[in-house]
Amino acid sequence: MNSYAVRTEGLGRRFDAVDALADLDLEVRPGTVLGLLGHNGAGKTTAVRILTTLLAPTAGRAVVAGRDVATEPAAVRERIAVAGQDASLDERLTGRENLMLLGRLQGLPKRAAVAATAELLERFGLTDAADRVLGTYSGGMRRRLDLAACLVVRRPVVFLDEPTTGLDPASRADMWGAIADLVTDGAALILTTQYLEEADRLADQIVVLSGGRTVAEGTPAELKRRVGDRRIHLTLDDVETAAVRLARLDPEVDARTRRLSVPAPGGPDDLRAILDELDDLDVEEAALSQPTLDDAFFALTAAA
Repeated sequence: MNSYAVRTEGLGRRFDAVDALADLDLEVRPGTVLGLLGHNGAGKTTAVRILTTLLAPTAGRAVVAGRDVATEPAAVRERIAVAGQDASLDERLTGRENLMLLGRLQGLPKRAAVAATAELLERFGLTDAADRVLGTYSGGMRRRLDLAACLVVRRPVVFLDEPTTGLDPASRADMWGAIADLVTDGAALILTTQYLEEADRLADQIVVLSGGRTVAEGTPAELKRRVGDRRIHLTLDDVETAAVRLARLDPEVDARTRRLSVPAPGGPDDLRAILDELDDLDVEEAALSQPTLDDAFFALTAAA
C-alpha cells in the first residue's frame, strides 16, 4: 500500500445490524484529489471519520500516509490535516492569533509559526482582517480561515469536508485555486462536497456512495459517459407535434416550458438533421449539451 497516500481494502463499519459503510476500496495517490459523493446517509461521513481515526472500522483495512488507521492512529493524525464544517477555532482570538496558536500547538518554532501565519493570511486574502477577532468574520472569511488553519503545518494528506459551503461564487473560485495549489504541492486530497460542479472541477477520481456501498467510481468524464451521450434541447411552441415526429428517439418533453430533448450521439450532425426535420415548426432555441456530473450523480444513485 506504500505507493498510495490513502488506500482502503474492504473497509466497513457496522452499527448493530446496520452497515453504515461496507466493502469500500479506495486508492489515492499523492498529488491527486478523490471526490466522495453521495446523499445524506450514504456513508461519506463514516468513511472520513474512519480515515481520520475518529471511528474504528469493523471490517477491512485502511492505510493513510503509510500508517494503519486501526493500529497506528497517533501516527496517522501526525500526517493528516482536516478542514471540517466545524473547525476548532477560538471566537475570542483574532485570525492571526488562531493560526499562530495552531502552529505552536503543532510544534512549530515561533519564527516558523509567524512566517506560516503571514503566508496563509496573504494566500487566503485575510491580511486586512488578520487582527480582527474571529467573531466579526463573515461566513466566507471563516471558511477561508478554516482551510488556512489546517495548512499551518503541511501534511501529505488533507481531508476537506464541504470546503466551500456558504461561500459566494468569487470566494468559492478563490478556494478552488487554493485547493489546486495544494495538489500541485504534492498533497493527496479527499474531498466531500454538495457542489457537483466543484467535484467535476477538482476531482481526479470520484467515488459515489449510496447506502454505505460504492455504486460507481471513475473520473468525472467516465461517470458522465455512463449516463448517456450528448443531448439536443429544443424550445418551440408546437412541442407536441415535434414530440410525435421524434417519437423514435424517445424524447423527454416538458409542455409547460415548451421544451423537448432527445439523445444526440452524432452531435452536431444530429442537431442539423433534427432542425431540418422540424424546419416548419419555428424552433426558438436549440442547443447541444454534454451530460453533467449532476446528471450522472442522480442517475447512478437512483439506479442504486
